[in-house]
Amino acid sequence: MKGNVVISSRSFSSGNIDLIKYLKEYGLESKFVGSKHELNELKVELKNASAWIAGTSKITDEMMGFAPELKIIARYGVGFEGIDLSSAKSRKIVVTNTPGANSLSVAELTLGLTFAALRGIVESAGNVRNSNWQVTRGFQLEGSRIGIIGFGRIGRLLAQKFRALGCDVWIFDPFIGEIQIIQDGFHPKTLDEIAKFCSIVSINAPGDVAIIDSNWLANCQDGQIIINSARAQLVDENAIANGLRSGKLFAYAADILQGEANSSASPLLKDDIKHKVTITAHVGSQTQSAIDAMGKASCDNLIAVLSGKPPINPVQ
Repeated sequence: MKGNVVISSRSFSSGNIDLIKYLKEYGLESKFVGSKHELNELKVELKNASAWIAGTSKITDEMMGFAPELKIIARYGVGFEGIDLSSAKSRKIVVTNTPGANSLSVAELTLGLTFAALRGIVESAGNVRNSNWQVTRGFQLEGSRIGIIGFGRIGRLLAQKFRALGCDVWIFDPFIGEIQIIQDGFHPKTLDEIAKFCSIVSINAPGDVAIIDSNWLANCQDGQIIINSARAQLVDENAIANGLRSGKLFAYAADILQGEANSSASPLLKDDIKHKVTITAHVGSQTQSAIDAMGKASCDNLIAVLSGKPPINPVQ
């Protein structure tokens, strides 16, 4: 097998497995390009590419047009909303992803964000560095009622962990039947019920339409904590900021912000509410284990396709 692989994921092969060497064993030469998918660069580097290992940036029909020999776009991760699937299909380009490879890492980070929000860990740590030993009072997790929006791989893992920590776990997922949720030992509920009766709400769903907005805040339990390790578009950041100022929300913690490149403009980073907000830099999948698993899976998908075999994890 011979071919050229373009890689636009920043963390690919940065774990414990040398995936560049792994690809070379199959006769594949690798080339890293910028993760922002600049057109001028892609126009040059995709010209002779057989495969593209892609991160989260958009992949358009124009970009695919730069790659007449492209056989596969191997998404390094799960989400594929940024890829023009209809264009890929018309060009006979296979699209794959790596489901489950980073689920545990994201679930664990979500749990960490929950503790940070409950106990003001980030604020307190910062205060101590400034010789301020003022005590902040939070809440314990055990005995809390948790609402999880999205019961996919990450949502399931998270639900199990919350239950093990003594929480009452409620689930909303319109794509999974109530019977399945009950069989897994959890409580299927509506979004309205989760808003009104859960003290902590974790968003672990796909999509790009805001779930947490001004209407949610008008009806939710007072002092609610919102955790978002899924997508920035699933919350209205202005509504969240207003809820934190009014006291309707106790805290917000997330692994993502809208407009990451210009995140300083986010209403959630204003000084008057910074003690109620914890934001991490999209690090949910950034563990050695997840990096290796996502990288290996994306490689195995493209090796299969370039060998004339069916992809392991086809998106379409």
